[in-house]
Amino acid sequence: MAFWTYILHCADSSYYTGHTDNLEQRIGQHDTGYFPGCYTFKRRPLQLVWSNEFPTRVEALEAEVRIKGWSRPKKEALIRGDWVAIQRLAKRHQSFETGLRMRSSPPQDERELREQSAGRIQGRKREPIIVLVRPQLGENIGKAARAMLNFGLTELRLVAPRDGWPNPSAGPAAAGADVVLEQAQVFGTLAEAVADCAHVYATTVRKRGVTKPVLTPEQAAQAVQREAGRSAYVFGPERSGLETEDVALARAIVTVPINPEFGSLNLAQAVILLAYEWSKHAALEQPTVEELLPPAPQEELEGMIAQLEAMLEPAGYFFPHSRAVATRLTLRTMLTKPGWNHLEVRTMRGVLSALSKKPRNA
Repeated sequence: MAFWTYILHCADSSYYTGHTDNLEQRIGQHDTGYFPGCYTFKRRPLQLVWSNEFPTRVEALEAEVRIKGWSRPKKEALIRGDWVAIQRLAKRHQSFETGLRMRSSPPQDERELREQSAGRIQGRKREPIIVLVRPQLGENIGKAARAMLNFGLTELRLVAPRDGWPNPSAGPAAAGADVVLEQAQVFGTLAEAVADCAHVYATTVRKRGVTKPVLTPEQAAQAVQREAGRSAYVFGPERSGLETEDVALARAIVTVPINPEFGSLNLAQAVILLAYEWSKHAALEQPTVEELLPPAPQEELEGMIAQLEAMLEPAGYFFPHSRAVATRLTLRTMLTKPGWNHLEVRTMRGVLSALSKKPRNA
């Protein structure tokens, strides 16, 4: 079975990078707006400008994540096949290069890069990713990076930072945590940022009308150590915190026991609390249950939810329109509770596809 990493050129001249096991079908889904919450939904029409085939999903996903961190000139050089320009640009950001496998690479380099990619994933699979959603100040991003590195976390993802990225104010505030900032990746939406994560934890003081399991930072840290698959801690903007739609993407909520008369934490404080609790368990090895498959990545779950919503829409399920948003959130909450694994998601999507077809003649 082949897997593909691809780049789409959007109507607003931006680029979208993704991966799939069915390139033709996935491009068609983007073109028709099959994924309502996706970055490409409001940026149609789209054009496929680059794709590359990989033997495993892990390699395709690694390529997707790496390319998303590239600058626009570097992506355009890749689209042109201008390897000289790519190498020149790579000298500025060599940390983004290791592990990307291209067809034009010599066979021995391909083997080395695949081994490096596999080793890197193996070594960090239980290290939670820190995701900052719409952060406002560069200083706060830098302070969050410093808090992360204090307790051994290095993978930072930013969702639509208000002042863009890179931000010159982040470096001084990071106080030496440059490795975190240099490797930070930027995404257009939270769904894209956690697409490869099986466990997503939303940090919020209030439940905000969404029913989810509520954990303390210690309980969340224990779960990250125990469960297979990648995990992400998601933090909202400094002023308002996570929106209801952001929390709806998560599998669980993490809330810090705090003085109810003064419950205000700044972004770096919230990050350091969760990072510290994780670090207390980092040296422990707790085997996962071999008989159970890990939960499916968020991207696959999103596809199943989008497919079900597309079937319910023409049937009038989301009527009246005044309740449509609340109904969708309730449906999403119900579908994210079970922790579906890859095979369960695939089976359910097969069921939905069968239900959408006309019945066969007896």
